[in-house]
Amino acid sequence: MDKLLGIIIPVYNEKDNIVNTIETIEEKINTPHRIYIVYDFDEDNTLPVAEEFYKNGVDIKFLKNPLTGVINAIKTGFQNATEDYLLVTMADMSDDYSIVDKMCALMANGYDVVCGSRYMKSGKQIGGPIVKKTISRVADITLKYIARLPTHDATNSFKLYRKSMIASMEIESNGGFEIGMEIVVKAHFLGFKVTEIPCIWLARQKGESRFKILSWVPKYLRWYFHAIRKRLLEFIA
Repeated sequence: MDKLLGIIIPVYNEKDNIVNTIETIEEKINTPHRIYIVYDFDEDNTLPVAEEFYKNGVDIKFLKNPLTGVINAIKTGFQNATEDYLLVTMADMSDDYSIVDKMCALMANGYDVVCGSRYMKSGKQIGGPIVKKTISRVADITLKYIARLPTHDATNSFKLYRKSMIASMEIESNGGFEIGMEIVVKAHFLGFKVTEIPCIWLARQKGESRFKILSWVPKYLRWYFHAIRKRLLEFIA
């Protein structure tokens, strides 16, 4: 059977989380899918653990990042995954795989981006640094009500994308997880259909977060102000 969904997982020494991540994906997601493990270096301790799942029949493809860092890992996944729908998720068990089939159903109904939303009704964020939570909440509220983005959670990286839309878009992000915000902002103002679905986000319990708040905030701000500016230009016009 042809796979509809490509699940892109950037990893960096996630041996303590990858078992639960793959098991939960296989348990919760019924949409035909392939998992893409994208890694930076051959000694990554995620690989031997994930390879055991591959040997036992789980459809996993291993992609070595030609550069380094999460931004390039996501881009590598986009470039190599062949499925029509592409989901970006982390290997830290923070994302809500119980909603993925519903995300795919929305995409089958014509949407090009489906955002997992912590901040819409029935969504929830559990744990995480208070500074990060506050910054993302303020940014997302203003993007929703000032820039009029059709999501309460543009900053969340847990999103489903239509492959053909990604292929048509120039991605400029060079920092990290701001790529998800860039894609949503561009998709909306280019006329693609964007929607959201409530999700529950959990702070990682094992390992160290790769989110670099001080260096990445300016990257997010680029797309934040881009969205505000585009909306103001539309309003003036």
